[in-house]
Amino acid sequence: MKVEINQDECTGDQICVDLCPEVFEMDGDVAKVIVDDVPGDIEDACREAVESCPSECIKIIE
Repeated sequence: MKVEINQDECTGDQICVDLCPEVFEMDGDVAKVIVDDVPGDIEDACREAVESCPSECIKIIE
């Protein structure tokens, strides 16, 4: 599983970072993805982060 963030739409709420810091981190005022492939053991946490994003700027790429 892979994820990507449309940084133009990111509002910097940091929810993804709080829920799944193994995959996301802040880059100034916007979040960024820090892994190429999401490890299987944290896919559920990553999905929760995607679903919790208020700006819906994170997409899962299976």
